[in-house]
Amino acid sequence: MEARRRAGLAARVLLALLSVGVLAAAGSGWVLQQQLRTETVTSNALTPRSAPIPEGEPFTALLVGLDARTDAAGNPLPPQLLDALHAGADEGQLHTDTMILLRVPGRSGGPATAISIPRDSYVPIVGERGKHKINSAYRRGVDEAQQALSAQGVTGADLDRRSREAGRQKLIASVENLTGTTIDHYAEINLAGFVELTDALGGVSVCLNTAVRDSYSGIDLPAGQQSVSGAAALAFVRQRHGLDGGDLDRIGRQQAFAAGLAQRLQDGGALSDATRLNQLVRIVSRYVVLDRDWDIDGAISQLRRFTGEDLVFRTIPTGRIDLQTPVDGIAVEIDQDAVRAFVASVLDPSALAAPPAGAPSATIAPAASPRPGAAPTGTPTPSATASSTEQPYASRIITADGIPCVN
Repeated sequence: MEARRRAGLAARVLLALLSVGVLAAAGSGWVLQQQLRTETVTSNALTPRSAPIPEGEPFTALLVGLDARTDAAGNPLPPQLLDALHAGADEGQLHTDTMILLRVPGRSGGPATAISIPRDSYVPIVGERGKHKINSAYRRGVDEAQQALSAQGVTGADLDRRSREAGRQKLIASVENLTGTTIDHYAEINLAGFVELTDALGGVSVCLNTAVRDSYSGIDLPAGQQSVSGAAALAFVRQRHGLDGGDLDRIGRQQAFAAGLAQRLQDGGALSDATRLNQLVRIVSRYVVLDRDWDIDGAISQLRRFTGEDLVFRTIPTGRIDLQTPVDGIAVEIDQDAVRAFVASVLDPSALAAPPAGAPSATIAPAASPRPGAAPTGTPTPSATASSTEQPYASRIITADGIPCVN
């Protein structure tokens, strides 16, 4: 029973803490936890900013999924792994395909809230002229730093490390500027780490409203509830071609995957195997970056009392999804004032008691564990259309207490 309870706790925060918290909460043992603390790559992107957040106090973390061709230490990934991921040619992307603000409440209670930011959001990038897609902020910071540091004679691993830190700083500053929220902690994982993580866990349950097939992401899955891992799991959360809502439907996939991840770990057996735990530690050590002041043990302690429904996923309000831009192609239209007002209201737990008056109801219902091959039972989210000027995504709520069916 204790192992099941602790695994359930880990499930509810795995996405948020990028698997570090899973191992701590699962009782991975002193040796493995020490290995996590000493071998996980850390970042100084938030230092110095303020004093560390005391345990038990609320905090806001920025969680990032990075499209990188290297591991956390800057080592190139094997070509065969990149081919399996449908990663495409290495064009120095360093784009942040996933950005989530996670608000963890303090002792006063309330749910933990994760707010997704579409990667194609067209917003001001701090230090740049005009607007660009927010997923380019990291790369822009890296490019600027590389030029300046190279001119100073900095080369090799030191150049890569310092440039990445500049990229993280620009991304953090741009998200803070967009949302009006101060970021207290930072976590980053790249696409290869995501794949190896899902493989190590033995797969995650997801549910699709219809069968999907897409050559860009490599996805080829039937309708209904099923388990995905490795490259198939990455394709599930990365696909946007062929989806009516594009980037916004992809965010729905990411949030639904997190809910399935919670269910995977709540069975109590996913983290009970010593070999699997060692494998997870190696994955975290290779692919995850955390800010150096993040006390994972303290965060886990804070989240110990939660149930699945106490992790709530939301998405910032958006305008049209086919906004034509001067140099960035098609982007997602963003009203910064609306985003700031939304984030401020959502991060206040009392504002989550009910949707705003007149808001459309677009909550995704959990699937009811259908038979293999059975039709999905979740309620589909209203699809965005290319000509929409108002999207339902800001009012949609997904919780981690079921397997939502998504497009």
